[in-house]
Amino acid sequence: MKPAMNPAMNNLSIHNLSIRIGNKMLCRDLSLDCQPGQVWALLGRNGAGKTTLLHRLADMGENTHSGSVLLGQQNIETLPRKTLAQHIGLLLQHTDDVFPTSVMETVLTGRHPFIPAWQWETQQDRQLAQEALAQMQLQELALRPVNQLSGGERQRVAIATLLCQNPDILLLDEPTSHLDLHVQLHVLKLMQQLAREQNKLIIMSLHDINLAARFATHVLVLQGDGAWLSGEGDEILTESHLSQTYACPVHAIDTDNGRRFLID
Repeated sequence: MKPAMNPAMNNLSIHNLSIRIGNKMLCRDLSLDCQPGQVWALLGRNGAGKTTLLHRLADMGENTHSGSVLLGQQNIETLPRKTLAQHIGLLLQHTDDVFPTSVMETVLTGRHPFIPAWQWETQQDRQLAQEALAQMQLQELALRPVNQLSGGERQRVAIATLLCQNPDILLLDEPTSHLDLHVQLHVLKLMQQLAREQNKLIIMSLHDINLAARFATHVLVLQGDGAWLSGEGDEILTESHLSQTYACPVHAIDTDNGRRFLID
């Protein structure tokens, strides 16, 4: 696939962001500088605000907030939706298939931000879709209706659609859900490869601490009361931080492949 389109718009900076749902403060005065080539793992208990934050970074949602999110030097709230979609892609946690479109047709929707009005997909768009299908090992399912797929297959289609979109910044909400273990590893290795080789910025919510420890360069932890922790993985992924976040004892074990964690 082609490299990131515009180096000036492939980083996200968050400035004093506060998000509240009802009476619950999800994050308070969050400030981060997320750079190309980084892989951020977003951790926290259920209801801590991981999904809401990812939606906010994509300029979605109507939750009460203050602060700003900048794409390059521009506030995302001032950018046209099409421009935003050319640089930021969001993998949703759940996808509803209203129409029985094929896998190929669904993956091709990732090219819509780049197609001029009243025009169809080009051969290059179809080539990108074929490459995305191959990356997710979906070639044999290209003509199957998406509403006939298993949960894991549908998740792979959603990831392929994001790959076909080929944004500079990939926001992924639980990308490993519904996937077999070997497919989870394949997806996360692919995200790691996109960051290293194509200078993409990856931000993804995960439930598995060990996957975060293995694949993330940086970690953001939402603690559920507005408080948060952020930094490089080794700095944030500690017994004390994780035990406090998940309200149970978490023990670190150093292995030949890096630090891993067990829950007592």
